[in-house]
Amino acid sequence: MQNKSIRFRARSFVAFALVPEAPLEEWLQDLDRWVENSPGFFNGRPVVLDLKALKPEPAEIADLVSQLAERGIRVYALESKDIDALGPELPPLLKGAKETTIEEAPEEQASPVDSEEAKASSTLIVESPIRSGQSILHPHGDVIVLGSASSGSEILAGGSIHVYGTLRGRAFAGAWGDRTARIFCRKNEAELLAVDGWYRTAEDMEPSTRGRPVQAYLDEGVILVAPLK
Repeated sequence: MQNKSIRFRARSFVAFALVPEAPLEEWLQDLDRWVENSPGFFNGRPVVLDLKALKPEPAEIADLVSQLAERGIRVYALESKDIDALGPELPPLLKGAKETTIEEAPEEQASPVDSEEAKASSTLIVESPIRSGQSILHPHGDVIVLGSASSGSEILAGGSIHVYGTLRGRAFAGAWGDRTARIFCRKNEAELLAVDGWYRTAEDMEPSTRGRPVQAYLDEGVILVAPLK
């Protein structure tokens, strides 16, 4: 009888890294507010628990993983510099993780033509409206939406986000570590605006920024939402 070979294929997935910080109770409260304003966001998403900042004991890790599971967040892997091994009841330790970074080439190495071509190739243009429940994921550049984004939709971009209609859903700019990214929209009815992991919900935005053209950007760890003149 001939043995059949086992077939393996490599797959690459985008995983969201949660970075708990002390005091943990306050961090969990902030997470609860996030989940309340973005229900279903973590459904089916690979989540890595980055423990490099918190540095908990193994027993505390098990409790934290359990508390996240109660919130509907399934931790697929753990990341830590100070832990060598954990029990089989916990997610595995992740080895060799690489963060997405955006590097700018020196000006003398790129001609104006090359720069324009690179910029165009890294921009995703969405010509149709984004429906409720639809996700647009573009890790390597800007996203331009020529129509509107419905409530319950989401846009995740490695760079900036431009919505030329009404933004009613959730927008995550600089989602892979670009602190200079911005969000622009012609009419702000957004449920949530985020840049590099920092966010503002509809309840946190000033009434003067609702229903108007705005831009959102990061300034010293604070998301500013300002009307466009």
